[in-house]
Amino acid sequence: MLRIAPQFLEQVKSAETGADLHEMVEHAIRLEFSTIPPYLTAMLSLHPGTNREIWSQIHEVVVEEMLHMTIASNLLNAIGGTPSLNTPDFLPTYPGPLPMAIGGGLIVTLEKFSLDQVRNVFMEIEEPEKPIDIPSTALAVPAFSTIGGFYEALKAQILAMGDAIFTGEPSRQVVPTDWFGGKIFPVLTASDAARAIDLIVEEGEGTPDSPLDPDGEFAHYYKFEEISKLRRIKADPNSPVGFSFSGDAIAFDDQAVWNITPNQKLSDLDRNSLAGRRASQFSFVYSKLMNALHSAFTGAPEQFEVAMGLMFELKLAGQMLVQIPAVSNGQPTGLNAGPVFEYSSVPV
Repeated sequence: MLRIAPQFLEQVKSAETGADLHEMVEHAIRLEFSTIPPYLTAMLSLHPGTNREIWSQIHEVVVEEMLHMTIASNLLNAIGGTPSLNTPDFLPTYPGPLPMAIGGGLIVTLEKFSLDQVRNVFMEIEEPEKPIDIPSTALAVPAFSTIGGFYEALKAQILAMGDAIFTGEPSRQVVPTDWFGGKIFPVLTASDAARAIDLIVEEGEGTPDSPLDPDGEFAHYYKFEEISKLRRIKADPNSPVGFSFSGDAIAFDDQAVWNITPNQKLSDLDRNSLAGRRASQFSFVYSKLMNALHSAFTGAPEQFEVAMGLMFELKLAGQMLVQIPAVSNGQPTGLNAGPVFEYSSVPV
């Protein structure tokens, strides 16, 4: 379980103005984005045309994490803050902890897909306080809170403050009509913010009584649990919670996974090797993506469409990169190159 230090909740609960919440919402934006590189790395390591169910499950989560980052950015704009997505302070480094995460010892890495990576990292990130059907007594540590607990505290404080803190310029709201299946909407009032926060929590954790999100899809934790068990969850009237792992098997060919370098860095690759050039291209596209997202959330919402195009380009660049043997100091390392999530200053 990802545990959040109590001082972050205390800072939310003690906020007296919208400005007092800016830093906490900035943390939420960083947190939502920080999950994307590890999920995307695992997805890219799957050979094209193989393990399609697993690829699709992870891809769905990546898209929804982009939605959650967009919602959190809209919320920050709504209460008078300004997102900053293309700075060293925003961008995560791997291996390392996620924003606000301490206590559990979770170190997030960029690695090829494996069932262990799903169980030990992805499910740990998404785990609710009381996972349905999974004992959680060893995880109930009162000094810490889950991501869901942080968002619940944030929602409660926003509702208590009311609409007066929503001083941001409405034109900065990013509400792309062609993405996210109509789930995105402007955040202009406290009620809008509460609805948006509920969506983030329920898509990630489900509800205390159901593994389903508001659209009837399994929440992220349970999607990853399906992968970890290689079995679909199915409605089951004989189960005390109404569901069981009695659905179809999920096929997994462990030979159809590229053996990529964990936590790949540009500096680990010979610059003029094919892998080095492709890794530089991946990093370049990643940097353009972060610039486009930054522009979208700071007054040019039309740039979101550019960002989504760059997200597709990033996936293509990653698929080409992971197939190439890594070369360091003139010698093959025995592994393929991995995606490099390093930012460099490039034109917007």
